[in-house]
Amino acid sequence: MFDWNDLRFFLAVARCGSTIAASKALATSQSTVQRRLGELEARIGRALAVRQTTGYRLTPFGEKLLPLAERVEAAVNDFEQCVTGEVREEAGVIRMTCPEPIVPRLLPIIDQFHARHPKLRVEFVTSDRYLDLTKGEADVALRSGDTEDELVGRKIADSIWGVYASRSYVEQHGKPEGPEDLDQHRVVSLDDAMSRHRLVGWLNSAAPNATVAARSNSILGLMQAVRSGLGVSALPVSMAEQDVELVRLFGPVVELNRSWRLLTHPDLRRTRRISLFFDFIVEQREALKPILTG
Repeated sequence: MFDWNDLRFFLAVARCGSTIAASKALATSQSTVQRRLGELEARIGRALAVRQTTGYRLTPFGEKLLPLAERVEAAVNDFEQCVTGEVREEAGVIRMTCPEPIVPRLLPIIDQFHARHPKLRVEFVTSDRYLDLTKGEADVALRSGDTEDELVGRKIADSIWGVYASRSYVEQHGKPEGPEDLDQHRVVSLDDAMSRHRLVGWLNSAAPNATVAARSNSILGLMQAVRSGLGVSALPVSMAEQDVELVRLFGPVVELNRSWRLLTHPDLRRTRRISLFFDFIVEQREALKPILTG
């Protein structure tokens, strides 16, 4: 009757309210969204959405089909997750995402896992962006901060943050003693790509009048900017304390502290390879604390 793939375009228009927003969500052109929605309507023989001055509104028939289309989408996602999981299970690969700066310090522990389970291999997928485990962008994630409700996992360690500057910055500009002094200093923050990170909100609240000397799109870039003397910022203690050029000014900052968790999708958690990896990482929690907590 119709191409199942056309439902993606119908759902995107329904959720976004416009073909422009839907095209951005699907990483395609607006004309493609309009064409695929039109093709779906032609095959069905009924209009699903009508264009208005403020965007698109679903027709009564479109509203009726929306929950059914969502059920199809969920079933397709479950199917893809199962297939992807089975393929990776056979390949013996565990794709792990975590912040890039901690990868070198994790390698000795991962080597121990390989020695214990020689048929399994861990591949790192490094990103400061939270990869979507529900879409198969990675199998497991080691991350701190807020997490998606649909993921399951275990707490591994605490993530502690303090406020740092370079030794050269302190020599030239002095040492702020607390958050109340930050307005008198240059600060380093994160750019729009990471605008939802808790650090951005904390800096905006603690130092609303401070001069922002630089912005970075990663925690590693943030640390390098502070190290170069551009300004002051909060950093993970586990990273900053390893750099002799950095001076902790104050902290821990309670508002920024979180827990490190090992996370995965519920369906993958039941697979043998992921279960073995979880058991191993939990067993290594004491060895991981200096790496993750500092």
